[in-house]
Amino acid sequence: MELFERSRRGEHALLIQPHAGGPPEADVLEEFADLARSAGATVAALLHARIDRPNAAHLIGSGKLEEAKAAADATGADIVLINHPLSPVQERNLEKALGRRVVDRTGLILDIFAQRARSHEGKLQVELAQLRHMATRLVRGWTHLERQRGGAIGLRGPGETQLETDRRLLQKRVEQLQRRLEKVEVQHAQMRRARVRSELPRVALVGYTNAGKSTLFNALTGAEAYAADQLFATLDPTVRRIDLPAGSVVLADTVGFVRDLPHDLVAAFRSTLSEAREADLLMHVIDASDPHRDERIAQVDAVLAEVGAGDIPQLLVFNKIDRIEGAQPRHERPAGEAADPEAPDASRERVWISARDGAGLDLLREALGERFGVARASGSLLLPADAGRLRARLYESGAVRAETQEDAGWRLEIDMPLSEAHRIAAGPGGHLLEPLMPDTAPEAWERR
Repeated sequence: MELFERSRRGEHALLIQPHAGGPPEADVLEEFADLARSAGATVAALLHARIDRPNAAHLIGSGKLEEAKAAADATGADIVLINHPLSPVQERNLEKALGRRVVDRTGLILDIFAQRARSHEGKLQVELAQLRHMATRLVRGWTHLERQRGGAIGLRGPGETQLETDRRLLQKRVEQLQRRLEKVEVQHAQMRRARVRSELPRVALVGYTNAGKSTLFNALTGAEAYAADQLFATLDPTVRRIDLPAGSVVLADTVGFVRDLPHDLVAAFRSTLSEAREADLLMHVIDASDPHRDERIAQVDAVLAEVGAGDIPQLLVFNKIDRIEGAQPRHERPAGEAADPEAPDASRERVWISARDGAGLDLLREALGERFGVARASGSLLLPADAGRLRARLYESGAVRAETQEDAGWRLEIDMPLSEAHRIAAGPGGHLLEPLMPDTAPEAWERR
């Protein structure tokens, strides 16, 4: 038996959008409806509910509650989705009053996460988040036992006993999941350390959900990561190596962000956020055709700051220019070129592309090459016959592109990250590398 309830595909949903003051913005309503559809529901009706002072028992007022009940009956809705966090008491009271299951915003996003998770770690993280979310709502499943009522004969004990048993089982499962996740995190940390040793620059794709990150990832890497026109199409991180004119980088696709992402859910995709926190560069993908793109940029920046990635350099990638009439691929450097100096992207480098059509991908590769190209050591290197250990280390690091035998020793064609060159130069015979290492300040090549 599942310890949590999940929406089933094909359900008809009544959407309730609480708001304070004037009516909610159209993009808020559109995103809420997209969340519902991404969970597999069809939207039967949408109600606005003004709540200047939230009702402690139901969140919404009694008049709006009656209206919601009538709308659900009239449309045949079998689930009610509320775009607002609900307390356990509010959720139980609403279910009793409406006669239907009620899911708040957090529960809705968790349901989508549960459908999207593919990796072992992703599934563990989502289950842990669901159990934590449902722990305070466990009483809901046992209301039919009518827990102790003033000592009424026949109604003492069983419900309370079952609740305590279930809570112990739930806590045991939570502890088990935490231990398993700790083991998986150790394995991932080892993999990340191996990538650090390879000294390949790391680039993470971030952005608002459904901005086209996975489509861009596939276009750059030739991979087949899942990409769809829906929210949170990607939950598990996907990492690939891509080759650029100046060398190679590691590119990671990550989960999309969304407005008012519940804090409890950040842990549900911790592994993808670690790719963002530990990246050398964030490629911030933006839907160029979105009329609210500046707001989306600010919301993503806020989430990045929250998870500790706010100070990592960004390259803004304006995607989906195929949806804008007359838009052309272009590369804009941050030298005061933005039309609006007050816009969130005004001081950052920008590339305008269409990942779907491939337009502008060459400009994006060039921009990445410019970012990482200065941090390389390359050229022809003559090693004497007694430098065999240095030659072996260069081969081990993958730096040797060609070799010829000469009377004086080995002639090697070298191309490698400058930080890796400095590491090898610190070992025996490393001084022979110095002619290939540009006169660059340490802060230009030390990424970690």
